[in-house]
Amino acid sequence: MSRRLPVIHETTAQDVGPYRLERLDLEFGNGERRRFERMVSRGHGAVVVVPMLDDGTVLLVREYAAGVHRYELGLVKGRIDAGETPEQAADRELKEEAGYGARRLDVLRGMTLAPTYMSHVSWLVVARDLYPEKLPGDEPEELEGIPWKLQDLEQLMLRDDFSEGRSLAALFIARAWLAAR
Repeated sequence: MSRRLPVIHETTAQDVGPYRLERLDLEFGNGERRRFERMVSRGHGAVVVVPMLDDGTVLLVREYAAGVHRYELGLVKGRIDAGETPEQAADRELKEEAGYGARRLDVLRGMTLAPTYMSHVSWLVVARDLYPEKLPGDEPEELEGIPWKLQDLEQLMLRDDFSEGRSLAALFIARAWLAAR
């Protein structure tokens, strides 16, 4: 069933860190009126990188996660800077966080975090044909690289220190994409 988008009667906004908090006065097709809030990204999006060391091994990184106050395993990720493509941002972040560049970068899709209230999009990029190259990054400490076999993804997804949804979704999507090639 295709529905008409709600009519926005009024929008108020305030800046909240890297986002703009918008309050929307909406009217739905059935006449119902509601107020919704959404976080609108003021950046250029982000990348989530699946760095493949070989055909069956991904390189994870262990880094401090302030939101849960612990060290987490995950994928290389970061913001897309102004003027960068997702491929350029993925290659830069890979060099900063993992010490590798990539000769082959494939953007698979955009992924949202919580589309019911956030506009932020992270681009899933598979990086292959890696070579050593390090760039200085903004991390406060060196990130630890952890090779992981894609065939053992089911074990990884059950680990307490691997909880980020973007990394989990990206690995399953990338594994399916790689298997179909």
